[in-house]
Amino acid sequence: MRTTLCLYTFNLDLEKQRGELRKACSKYGHIAQPARRVNTTMRLAAFRNLMTDETVLLTLPIQAYLITSSDEHQSIDIDGFEKRREYISGFSGSYGDAVVTLDKAALWTDGRYHLQADEQLDCNWLLFREGHRGVPSMSKWLREQLPAGSRVGLNPKIVSRYTWDALHGSLAAHGISLVALNVSLVDVIWPEEERPPRTVKEAFVYDIEYAGKNYTTKVEEVRSELRKVGADAMVVTALDEIAWMLNIRGRDVPNSPYLRSYVVLDMQKVFLYVNSSQLNGTVRSHLGIGSRIVKSDSVYLRDYDDIWTDLRTESQYYKKILVPSYCVYSEGASHAIYQHIDPERRLPMQSPIIYLKALKNQVEIKGMLEANVKDSAAVCDCFAYIEQRITDGENFTELDVVRILDEYRYEQRLSLGNSFRTVVAFGENSAYPNYEPTINTNTQIFTNSTIVLDSGGQYFGGTTDITRTLHFGSPSDDVKEAYTRVLSGMIQLSMLTFPSRLKMAMVDVVARSALWEVGMDYFQDTGHGVGSFLGVRESPIKINFNSKVSSEQTFKPGYFLSNEPGYYRDGQFGIKLENILQVVDKPWLNHGGHAFLGFKVITLVPFEPNLIKLELLSPHQGILIIVEQNFRGKALRG
Repeated sequence: MRTTLCLYTFNLDLEKQRGELRKACSKYGHIAQPARRVNTTMRLAAFRNLMTDETVLLTLPIQAYLITSSDEHQSIDIDGFEKRREYISGFSGSYGDAVVTLDKAALWTDGRYHLQADEQLDCNWLLFREGHRGVPSMSKWLREQLPAGSRVGLNPKIVSRYTWDALHGSLAAHGISLVALNVSLVDVIWPEEERPPRTVKEAFVYDIEYAGKNYTTKVEEVRSELRKVGADAMVVTALDEIAWMLNIRGRDVPNSPYLRSYVVLDMQKVFLYVNSSQLNGTVRSHLGIGSRIVKSDSVYLRDYDDIWTDLRTESQYYKKILVPSYCVYSEGASHAIYQHIDPERRLPMQSPIIYLKALKNQVEIKGMLEANVKDSAAVCDCFAYIEQRITDGENFTELDVVRILDEYRYEQRLSLGNSFRTVVAFGENSAYPNYEPTINTNTQIFTNSTIVLDSGGQYFGGTTDITRTLHFGSPSDDVKEAYTRVLSGMIQLSMLTFPSRLKMAMVDVVARSALWEVGMDYFQDTGHGVGSFLGVRESPIKINFNSKVSSEQTFKPGYFLSNEPGYYRDGQFGIKLENILQVVDKPWLNHGGHAFLGFKVITLVPFEPNLIKLELLSPHQGILIIVEQNFRGKALRG
């Protein structure tokens, strides 16, 4: 019996490593498919026909093609028009890269989306769960699948230089070539009537009342950073960096206030590449566009697509142009951007704007605090409303709660909507870390399991992100223990005092230790940076002990980040808690001249008392919970 079990486990591990361990997929007959799946058979057939069609490719046939989850700016949050990977695969998560060969299709994604991808990908697809033992990287899998002399195509505008270099270095040694194609193959097979139209909306000025600095000051700060590294120009490709530097915001992306644009900044001028119809008179006046008085901070308007010809020609006038490279959640510039600049003039470096933007000024700090108070009030009002009616016997579904929570948030002063799509997940759906209810999956909420509510708001002044797990009935000891251990880790991280030179990744053990004591864990990051009326996920802050990219980063007073431990039991329930923390200085502490820092919790939403096992908390943690529940209630009541 033991031998049989070991062989079964071994076979499952092999299937997982080969990407073949898939839900409702069998070699022995048809199985009913999950409601969220899209049949990709016809799409893949049409796509593969293009891979050998030289009239479309304008080059020799290719044997594989890479589709990333990004747009031309390597954004995390993208317009529906740009969701090529979702169209070809059916997987809607924000992270994941797909590869299509002439006979196979495969997708790689991280722990946030393992369950969701397995649910959404149909049986045409292999699923490689990053972070699991023995799972091959994309480049390793391609080397195993393709013979020497094969060609792997991709769109250089939506693949970062970081990804290109990693793939090229791995594949070239095995005689496999990367081919930059001037046509996006997904665009060719995507019917116009099925594709969402590109969002093109007017930009607006982000007033100094909320930004804390005028854009001219920010431009000079960036120029100062360029001088330090010997650069006389920079191409800015990330939409959040452009929004921050120029104090403008847009509506081109669903939940992030971005304007689709590029910027080239030198020591005398600022060139903005954008659809000019999106800039009204107020924005043009703010940026000095068309002003008769030429100043070093005047902005010169260019058409969005002119970036490609200008980089070829105008870049010849500069000695060194900083081209953004990879930094935590920021992919850096696309391969196409790199290719349009003379190699001798390229200076690949992390964008200095990432660090300037992450360090909030006093006005931004005030705005973040106020935004989180407003958001906490909306969430508390929503929770009270829902709990009262569910315990009174009214019926609510996940989508009902999404609608109600969004409405409470929109009612807040200076609210501009959500910072990401609201997650409401009940019962076994809560085991999906990034579950989003749809018409097909919408579940009624009962009193017999957990409900995870993960949401955030955009406000003039700040961006928020808050998660709570509730239970409206009598939870089992198993569920209560999981919740309390997650809560314990959250409290311990919130209370941490540490030397300023401590690396970010090192604090992760504090948040996970209570779970590790009993063999529990989670794949997701414990924390990420949060923008100031910008992106809800912001570099350079990332808390994950497995992360190599954040291993050298340290905290600074004025940083804001999430604290979001969790636990997910497949097919049963999920637990997630999330607060926003402000990094603060502790000047009264000093050792050998080294400063000490700590965290201040700025989310004011109580925890679920129904799920807390006080005996699992230390006396200090238990007292802290009681005091905070009372304090937060009073704070929100005024």
